[in-house]
Amino acid sequence: MTELLAPAGTLEKLKFALAYGADAVYLAGEHFGLRAQAGNFALSEVEEGVLLAHRKKKKLYVVVNSYLFDEEYPQLEEYVANLRDIGPDALIVSDIGVLETVKRIAPNMELHISTQANTTSLRAAQAWQRLGATRIVLARELDLAKIRTIAKAVETEVFVHGAMCMAYSGRCILSAYLTGRSANRGDCTHTCRWRFHLTEETREGQYMPVEEDERGTYILSPGDLCLLDSLQELVEAGVASLKIEGRMKSVHYVAVTTLAYRLALDALQNGLPIPKKSFELVESVSHRPFTTGFLYGKPPESSQSYLSTRDFVAVVEEDHIAVRTAIKTGETLEILTPEGKQHLITWPVMRKNGEEVYEAHPNWQVQADLPPIPKMSLIRRVIGGASS
Repeated sequence: MTELLAPAGTLEKLKFALAYGADAVYLAGEHFGLRAQAGNFALSEVEEGVLLAHRKKKKLYVVVNSYLFDEEYPQLEEYVANLRDIGPDALIVSDIGVLETVKRIAPNMELHISTQANTTSLRAAQAWQRLGATRIVLARELDLAKIRTIAKAVETEVFVHGAMCMAYSGRCILSAYLTGRSANRGDCTHTCRWRFHLTEETREGQYMPVEEDERGTYILSPGDLCLLDSLQELVEAGVASLKIEGRMKSVHYVAVTTLAYRLALDALQNGLPIPKKSFELVESVSHRPFTTGFLYGKPPESSQSYLSTRDFVAVVEEDHIAVRTAIKTGETLEILTPEGKQHLITWPVMRKNGEEVYEAHPNWQVQADLPPIPKMSLIRRVIGGASS
């Protein structure tokens, strides 16, 4: 059965990923991951995450895919020893020195080779396998035919959804060159999202936009990957794990995107077409225009405006509503449950500390008389007349 792998930038996001249908989650500790600006996990939180995942019979992988300098290996050795004792299901690595260190200190730990290692051939995948890797996260530059060739021989993982780096597999030096902060060491400034213009050397002070919308010009920033329409082909190709990008994205993004792919994979497993709801769900969260990347050859051009059909408003907790965006009594809001059920309600009068309120603000905790709603359901506002 094909695994659905979701991002967990924080412990809260991990819980939502599991609740909304992930078979496995991936996260980074406080060292050696490639998302230094994500929430990331203290060792105690990694341990809690492992217990939560295993209690639900799901898997958890820890990302250790930075490229290291010599002086960092003593710290790495201590970190790997701690992870060995905690017991995640695998470590995701890209540096061959890190791989060797893990094999020596935690010989029973599964190793997955990160997309950062840029594996583009069967020969390279098999070489990693001989060195002790159990799974290869393939380079994003591969088309379907090349994925199929590798997946027939080696356990593979493929990104199917989310933001893409201008360097695709992530080996970018733009941030390091312009700001001194290296993407290959987890400190990317997302320089490719800056507003760039062309200049001509004899026309000082003249800036010529290349592609522009109301937010600016982004000539280095690709569209977002979405391979929902291609899941059947990837499953038939033998891909073991389908990966959603987004450790720095919101709880809303993680939950809704995971649910969309869960519903799609369940439908395919039962011999049914991917439901319309899956496509509606991925469109509902903020995203750049979708692209299929290199799966069918050269990626199509796309604009960089952000799109969505829903605003994330609140989360249903055990005994209260956790407000994320201002909410008013009387407005029509949508409820999305972890099982994928959706319905509209007229938002009622709320209570805060026992007193009635008609408007709640971010970070408030309120009570409201609602129909029975499962814990971890999302409350969303429909944008621009989109239907439920």
